[in-house]
Amino acid sequence: MRIIAGSRRGRRLVDWEESEIRPVRDFVRGALFSIVSDFVPGARCLDLYAGTGSLGLEALSREARSCLFVDRAREACTIIRRNLETLDLIDVGEVFEGDGIEAIARFARRGRRFDLVFVDPPYGRDLIPPTLRALAEERALAVDGLVVVASSKREEAADEYETLTLADRRRYGDNLLLFYQWDERTDDRSSSAKPH
Repeated sequence: MRIIAGSRRGRRLVDWEESEIRPVRDFVRGALFSIVSDFVPGARCLDLYAGTGSLGLEALSREARSCLFVDRAREACTIIRRNLETLDLIDVGEVFEGDGIEAIARFARRGRRFDLVFVDPPYGRDLIPPTLRALAEERALAVDGLVVVASSKREEAADEYETLTLADRRRYGDNLLLFYQWDERTDDRSSSAKPH
């Protein structure tokens, strides 16, 4: 697996194939970043259920300001740290070993807000709805931010979660990408919001 574009284009990620991690397939990752390209430069990113970290690393290569990688598996966190070191991105990447939903609350309490959030949980564990609810309830998304969910077409998710509204849906074979945006109509921060 390689970085697709940006300053680290063509650089190979460390070997993950001996693990049980399921990274986002290259063609889906390429499609995802074609869609969100305007959101990436300067973005504060959050990569939940990060696995190899391929989504957050791709964002950093494309000039995201920073990325917080979250995964509960120690093996995944080790792989992400190795990738950050290999790609010389250790200064802009932070790795947190722990539960994704708990991490949302933990960092929101510290005042952390994210412009671009990737949600790519293991399939079949029904983690997407509670994760989106937590992002909405904790106001973890910055004003005008975007949440991208990578899932199987068999996974279910609602069109709205409080301050998050489904803006787009794309299917690539058995893979589904869902794009949720902050909705000013349901957020009390809207009075001070300054849309782009």
